[in-house]
Amino acid sequence: MISAGDFRNGITIELEGNIYQIIEFQHVKPGKGAAFVRTKLKNIKSGGVVEKTFRPTEKCPQARIDRKDMQYLYADGDLYYFMDVETYDQIPLSKDDIGDALKFVKENEMCKICSHNGSVFAVEPPLFVELKIVDTEPGFKGDTATGATKPAVVETGATVYVPLFVEQDDVIKIDTRTGEYLSRV
Repeated sequence: MISAGDFRNGITIELEGNIYQIIEFQHVKPGKGAAFVRTKLKNIKSGGVVEKTFRPTEKCPQARIDRKDMQYLYADGDLYYFMDVETYDQIPLSKDDIGDALKFVKENEMCKICSHNGSVFAVEPPLFVELKIVDTEPGFKGDTATGATKPAVVETGATVYVPLFVEQDDVIKIDTRTGEYLSRV
């Protein structure tokens, strides 16, 4: 149990049957009346954000989130298979559990699987990946003055906007959090 007076950013709590992560918190001491804690909470499973106030002495159970490194093996229909590299146990996850987290992830790459009480709710891809461009229009010399970009399809099927000098079959580095091109490799 954690009291509202001890809230910090990033702490996960169980509230009303859901798991929330504290995004923002503020201790408020009005001139009149009792002090309270104003918070912004993000529902970990649905992604929705709610605002809630607590009395500083209120207690909530702290949720324990397990993050485990697992290797992404392959996709079979709507199921994606991951393997624990220590025990070689394989787990299938549905497309609903994953969302678009694997947009930039190739087979056999390591990901973090986030779970609560054995139920997986998110997959965190590596922060940076290197992928080969399979399709893009040719760039023209001298077209770089404006910092223009063009769409390019990478080997996982995702589309990334790249500078005009990047050609087909180039390997590029991508930030998976924003989906932005970082550099050529």
